[in-house]
Amino acid sequence: MPAPGQVRIQNVEVRATVAGPVVLLRVYNRALPIFVDAVVAESIHGALTKKKTPRPLTHDLMHSVLTAFEGKVSRAVVTLKDKTFYAALTIVVGSTEKIFDSRSSDAIALAIHFKAPILVSQELLDTSGVDVEPEGTPL
Repeated sequence: MPAPGQVRIQNVEVRATVAGPVVLLRVYNRALPIFVDAVVAESIHGALTKKKTPRPLTHDLMHSVLTAFEGKVSRAVVTLKDKTFYAALTIVVGSTEKIFDSRSSDAIALAIHFKAPILVSQELLDTSGVDVEPEGTPL
């Protein structure tokens, strides 16, 4: 459940732009754009579409390792500091819960793999989000 002032991302999209791949964290008609490299875009797109690559990517490996130890990602909280996106990735193994500093793109990919909520503050969505159309061009 989101903390006060946080909103749960409803949809994640990966789009191709002239500036490179961008991940859109969407809430209704607003989205938080996070530019990522091609490998991370492929990993996130694969997690969204359940498309397998010939060899596991890093996020696939982390998903397999955590699952093997009966662990899971319980949430990812994306923040912005000094024009850089960060994330706090919460991992639970048994009764132990730990929060790890993470690149936002890695946290997003792992949260998608585990169907965990991705959270942002309403303020971040208001100040750094953009208005978006309902449809995009997936990678």
